[in-house]
Amino acid sequence: MEIEIYADVVCPWCYIGKRRLEQALASYDGEVTVRYRPFQLDPSPVSGPRPLVEAMAGRFGGAQRAREMFAQVTEVAAGEGLRLDFDRAVTANTFEAHRLVSYAADHGLAAEMVEALYQAYFTRGVDVGSRDALATLAGGVGLDAADVRRFLDSDERTADVSAELAAARELGVTSVPTFVLAGKYAVTGAQEAQTLLAALAEVTQRESEAHSH
Repeated sequence: MEIEIYADVVCPWCYIGKRRLEQALASYDGEVTVRYRPFQLDPSPVSGPRPLVEAMAGRFGGAQRAREMFAQVTEVAAGEGLRLDFDRAVTANTFEAHRLVSYAADHGLAAEMVEALYQAYFTRGVDVGSRDALATLAGGVGLDAADVRRFLDSDERTADVSAELAAARELGVTSVPTFVLAGKYAVTGAQEAQTLLAALAEVTQRESEAHSH
């Protein structure tokens, strides 16, 4: 079964959702291919990294409200064994990061690249909009950092990623994470591992019934 994950690397719920899916897959005995699909929570350009807390204060009606939201998601993440450090996080446009994931997928390292991006953004305050930072992260998962830097400086995959982002909107993906199972069943939000496992089982059954008629 193919599982497509529409997500953005600066979305904490996407990081939590990825971890919960991994937990669900650990208990699922079917064959699964996971594909990472790009989505941008905010496609507008970012002139430079700003502290995320400061940037979100404007969006959520004050720093206090933003901190409350961060505290809540940090607690949920901790329950999944993930550490989030919002005080270090800085704003970034994620288009380049999505191009990098697309490049990594060609080398069989998409999952590792996505994980490295989440960790860098949420725990180390890395500017994931910076090509230098992205090339360094790519080197850390076994890609050639110099090749990656050349790739990012070219316009390779720019049209592909733009097309994929448009395709997500056309599919009606408005919030992430969205998991699409077997190309047609959508599960939205960072559902508990048990819920995801139940969805996998149900889709497996439906698909086998459809194929046996």
